[in-house]
Amino acid sequence: MNNCQKELPTHIHKPTFTIMKKQYLLPAMALVIFACKEKPKDEPMEESKPLQDEVIVYEEYMREEPTDPEATEFYEPKVPVVTPGVNGTPPSDALVLFDGSNLDGWITSKDSTAAKWHLNKDKSMTVNDKTGDIQTKQNFGDIQLHIEWQSPKEINGEGQHRGNSGIFLDGLYEVQVLDQNDNPTYVNGQVGSIYKQHVPLAMASVPTGEWNVYDIIYHAPKFNEAGGKIKSGTITVLQNGVLIQDHVEIKGTTPYIGWPKNPPHGEGPLMLQDHGDNSRVGYRNIWIREL
Repeated sequence: MNNCQKELPTHIHKPTFTIMKKQYLLPAMALVIFACKEKPKDEPMEESKPLQDEVIVYEEYMREEPTDPEATEFYEPKVPVVTPGVNGTPPSDALVLFDGSNLDGWITSKDSTAAKWHLNKDKSMTVNDKTGDIQTKQNFGDIQLHIEWQSPKEINGEGQHRGNSGIFLDGLYEVQVLDQNDNPTYVNGQVGSIYKQHVPLAMASVPTGEWNVYDIIYHAPKFNEAGGKIKSGTITVLQNGVLIQDHVEIKGTTPYIGWPKNPPHGEGPLMLQDHGDNSRVGYRNIWIREL
């Protein structure tokens, strides 16, 4: 109860109160109502706020509207003709990084010696446990990458210790490989994640032991002369034809412990991870198109 809701004093005798009621009560009540009525506060004038988003304007379309359809048609530059592959085979302009015949284009990441992974008769390669990550001898920038991977048919381990490997773009940014079937783990480290950064939109894995397909579009980050990042890189991933990462921003490296870092770099290798726990992940049919 506030002051305006308090009852009138009860010690006033009835006759006196009657007199007061006739002579004083109505004016007093008017004063109370006036006093209790809140005065409007002086509200500051709302400052004009700058627009949060700039309007996109295409200068080339600001000229006089054309009336001839030919005015908006052009025939240069000529578009290169690419013969598409069939059933995962490389298109005509692709650079084949691994076709199952040898590991000549790959080295051990830690010491640049020859890659020591297993070369299989089915034209795949398998992680050779504890021999280390392998990477391409050649460096790349922006790429379209096709790569197929297989978790072992024999289930061994759980969580991050089942069929774990990784595909590192520029040797720094990991797209997670993991046998996720009936195998829960933290979602920003599950199959198809940009490790510890972006949760996939879906899990589109085939049954354990069958071949998964990743098609990846990678645009590298840009750095100025002082080493500062001036443009973030992006990654798009399709798993078995299903979009699972949609042009997501690379916030930095993808470490197991700690925040992403942004060391300046140029073109880098494609690296495949030996997780070191007998995961025995296989890879095959790896090719890229430089963008």
